[in-house]
Amino acid sequence: MKRIKWMLLICACSVTAVYGQKTDRDYLRSGNKLYKDSLFVKAEVDYRKALEVNPKSADALYNLGNSLLMQEKGKEAMEQLDAASRLEKDKEKLAHIYHNMGVILQASKQLPQCIEAYKQALRNNPKDDETRYNLALAQKQLKDQQQQQQDQNQQQEQKQDQKQDEKEQNKDQQDQDKKQQNQNNQQQQNQNQMSKENAEQLLNAVMQDEKNVQDKVKKAIQMQGRKLEKDW
Repeated sequence: MKRIKWMLLICACSVTAVYGQKTDRDYLRSGNKLYKDSLFVKAEVDYRKALEVNPKSADALYNLGNSLLMQEKGKEAMEQLDAASRLEKDKEKLAHIYHNMGVILQASKQLPQCIEAYKQALRNNPKDDETRYNLALAQKQLKDQQQQQQDQNQQQEQKQDQKQDEKEQNKDQQDQDKKQQNQNNQQQQNQNQMSKENAEQLLNAVMQDEKNVQDKVKKAIQMQGRKLEKDW
């Protein structure tokens, strides 16, 4: 279960203010009361006022980040918590800051950065079981995410291979069809050539037969003429 660390902080030393004016600590106390009453927008206002008085207040930055987080303004909350982590020196407070940064990153599926934030929290507070649980959960989510991405990549590769195979099969079929068509055309040409040659051969044969007949007729006429001459 992912929960934010909402421990509200009040800095031990505050900026001295002119008599009658509120200090950053005053605004922090007021903001914390509003936060506990779930008046997060009003709490945000007081935390910002605390920062106007003391811009380097890590407590004000942390509490402001939490109030923004409760308003589901994750990006703005992350900016405040990151700023707080650069100023805070107390290890326990740093553990809270990094834990909440991890929660924001985990919610936005930025798992590698989330895991690093939880590890930073545990470096500052190794006994925090809640952070350790969140870390284990984030690591499992990252592993599942990577496996899912790998499966998607494999499916995509299989689809591409299948398309390539279909393309090659279509090309092979086209080549085969073209080859068959060429063979059919060649056979048709051969048949046409043979038909023409056969026709010429038949015509030559007929002409030869006709010539032979004519020769026989001429020869017969000549023979008949010689017979008639003898009878005279």
